[in-house]
Amino acid sequence: MSEQSAVSKNLNRILKIINGREVRIVAVTKYYDSSKIKEAYCAGLRDFAESRALEAVEKISKLDDEIKSKSTYHFIGHLQTNKVKHVVGNFEYIHSVDTLKVAREIAKYAAEKNIVQKILIQVNNASEESKFGIAPSQLDSLIKEITKFDSLEIEGLMNIAPLLNDGKELGRLFSQMRELKERYGFRELSMGMSNDFKIALDEGATMIRLGRILFENS
Repeated sequence: MSEQSAVSKNLNRILKIINGREVRIVAVTKYYDSSKIKEAYCAGLRDFAESRALEAVEKISKLDDEIKSKSTYHFIGHLQTNKVKHVVGNFEYIHSVDTLKVAREIAKYAAEKNIVQKILIQVNNASEESKFGIAPSQLDSLIKEITKFDSLEIEGLMNIAPLLNDGKELGRLFSQMRELKERYGFRELSMGMSNDFKIALDEGATMIRLGRILFENS
């Protein structure tokens, strides 16, 4: 019997914390090479996230055929309009849509490829100037505009929480995201990373984006 990989050991610890709750673990592989994706795949993970369009497409292209065909890819980085053409169709989910301009560009390339691109709208409900994302007050108008595009499907919402040690404040922010998701009847809520995913789970995350806690030796 081969020795259990570091990723597999880390994943087992994470699964104990999840404790049977229905959530998709999205492995954030942007800082790791193809060998780490293979290790995560062998440990049972099937969702992988990247944030640099060109590097990600090249990395994915080098994966084994089995991993490529049986995995789901998520784009989680800020998306510039000139990079949209590289992302549409290569990623099943784009988590970081926060302007009509970007949505329109995604819709254009999705229509050209005759696909319906799944997207999530990034919400900056902590009002952090250093982060992208739309304010909750602007969400309604953006959703109304995006739903006009036949080649886009809004799957849900995404946020990146502040780096806080205040669990109560993080819980409040995540709870607000859950309320927004429920208000609009979306399926997905992408929130929670290595440092705060336990709180995000408690507040109803359906996707947690994990990098360091999965891939680094603990």
